[in-house]
Amino acid sequence: MNDRLRLYSYWRSSAAYRVRIGLNLKGLPYESYPVHLLRDGGEQHRPEFRTANPQGLVPVLEHGQRMLRQSMAILEYLDEVWPESPLLPATARDRQRVRGLAQLVACDIHPLNNLRVLQYFEREWHVPQPERDEWVRHWIIEGFEAFEAMLVDHPSTGAFCDGDMPTLADCCLIPQVYNARRFGIDVARFPTIVRIEQACLALPAFDAARPEKQPDAPVS
Repeated sequence: MNDRLRLYSYWRSSAAYRVRIGLNLKGLPYESYPVHLLRDGGEQHRPEFRTANPQGLVPVLEHGQRMLRQSMAILEYLDEVWPESPLLPATARDRQRVRGLAQLVACDIHPLNNLRVLQYFEREWHVPQPERDEWVRHWIIEGFEAFEAMLVDHPSTGAFCDGDMPTLADCCLIPQVYNARRFGIDVARFPTIVRIEQACLALPAFDAARPEKQPDAPVS
């Protein structure tokens, strides 16, 4: 199989951010192919991108001739094809915990705050910006309260969400913390999450995946 990897990404996409972290943790070089989600109505709606992903969503990981979609499925694919530096623990019990934490973010928090949801609120129901922002904050806070409770005093919580090596759960958590800060949430109320965020961002794999370090990020 041709191991060339190309990631269709957007600098501020949480789902793409997850996959960048996973690729970096695996030490896999990849080409970044930016898809601007706002310019000209959103480049994800162009026919040429819809060929890559009929959903019109990022990320898409091109591996040789294959187009891989959905960030969680992509991350597990990376773990199966390149098992070194695993993103999932060795035991079924621990893998279930990590998947549960990851899905709390990817399935319960993130979809409610996705760009297309917020754009629908604006376009179809004319929901003002302050109310849309409050919607985002509400669901992040509710999710983080549960996430924090699942981490505190749990015997499997270590330097990271599960043990002392980053896992799929950390790949999902860190982009969501970025979003929380972006929407003005005081994350200090979640001390375990903040501690894990600091441990993650101290690693080159997480640091290089930061939105502001991507080639399509606006120049400040």
